[in-house]
Amino acid sequence: MKKTSKLVREMRGTMHQQQLAEEINVSRESISKYENKRTRIPADISKGLMAKFNNPQFAITLCQEYTGTGPIWLDGPNIDLHRSSVKEKTLEELEEAIHKLRNTSLAKPLQNLTAYELHAVKEALNELVEAQTAMAHLMAVVCMESGISYKDLWSQHYRSLQQAGYLEGADE
Repeated sequence: MKKTSKLVREMRGTMHQQQLAEEINVSRESISKYENKRTRIPADISKGLMAKFNNPQFAITLCQEYTGTGPIWLDGPNIDLHRSSVKEKTLEELEEAIHKLRNTSLAKPLQNLTAYELHAVKEALNELVEAQTAMAHLMAVVCMESGISYKDLWSQHYRSLQQAGYLEGADE
């Protein structure tokens, strides 16, 4: 909740709390509570904030803070979020993940894996997690710099999954 609170304040910028409250149909007091970490942002309000600001960092942070899983926004002293650096790191992580995945057998039932085989599966999954974090950052950085809508990319993806019969219905 700490980082989403800060992001709400940053996204609001020079806009008054009352202005934002009116635009997303909540009270000014609610905006204050979100920004001061007194209450979590409800799902419907999160969607409203995403619709208004289309901020990939907010989306990534919100997902991680609410579920405790998924990519986390990297903001440590050693992170370089220049698009070229993020692209190179993403390629590196994808190559490592593909290599581990190719060398991991998933042919037999997973409950029958030996300890060694299970360790190899865990290593492959760890590489996939690292690749997922890198991909999330690449998408976010490029969208933020280029003005490409992060939300629209995901909406288009959900529609294509639904059209292919992979989803019963998309909740955008």
